[in-house]
Amino acid sequence: MYAFDYHRPATVADAAALLAGKPDGKFLAGGQTLLPAMKLRLANPSDLVDLGTLRGALSGIRREGDRVVIGAMARHGEVATSDALREAIPALAEMASIVGDPAVRARGTMGGSLANNDPAADYPAAALALGATIVTDRREIGADDYFLGLFETALEEGEVITAISWPVPRRAGYAKFRNPASRYAMVGVCVAERADGEVRVTVTGAGASGVFRAPAFEAALKADFSESAIAGLRASADGLNSDIHADAEYRAHLIGVMARRAVKAALA
Repeated sequence: MYAFDYHRPATVADAAALLAGKPDGKFLAGGQTLLPAMKLRLANPSDLVDLGTLRGALSGIRREGDRVVIGAMARHGEVATSDALREAIPALAEMASIVGDPAVRARGTMGGSLANNDPAADYPAAALALGATIVTDRREIGADDYFLGLFETALEEGEVITAISWPVPRRAGYAKFRNPASRYAMVGVCVAERADGEVRVTVTGAGASGVFRAPAFEAALKADFSESAIAGLRASADGLNSDIHADAEYRAHLIGVMARRAVKAALA
């Protein structure tokens, strides 16, 4: 691990100010991705601004009408066991329950995951499918405009995610094929029928540039929201990842399998 300066802000404004003019600085949330990368010397931030001191201001899960608002520092374990979330969006709570392992769920945060935008992370699939809004200290960003590519988001330098606002769908489901070691999604599929009737199918873990939509699956489920409606569909392998864990053709096959499982979960 390389040397760095460590900061403990008292407020969100302090956190943003501490990174001002430090392009190589990083916010530290749960640290479940950043700290291992630093230990392996794959990341070399000049400064770490620890948002853990702001958990009181940036946590909490509450229902607000037809939305559920989750503080950016809410940990995966808290999301998974939230009664309010399990009643409103059970698919999101179930997704949180299979993030990583118990140690990761005890420390990792929703805001940290979305800020990092790992191409195999779970929450990006839900955010894009459900139409979440990422709330920062400066503005609100719709999920359609937030995810820009591999580890890339619309966040500007020093911008802090404070909360994520999730609209309550008619129904939703998520299924993923996990890497047995890391528990990251080799392929994860989120299926959602929104309150306005729009159907979205989003895929994580499979694409080289991160989360993406599956229009053919969306059209089929819009006409008939059932497993049988997509039973004959197969995703294209073009642009999908090929690595030591699975080649592009296998990932294309898994998209169909996980999509059917996600629909089954949504209907349950």
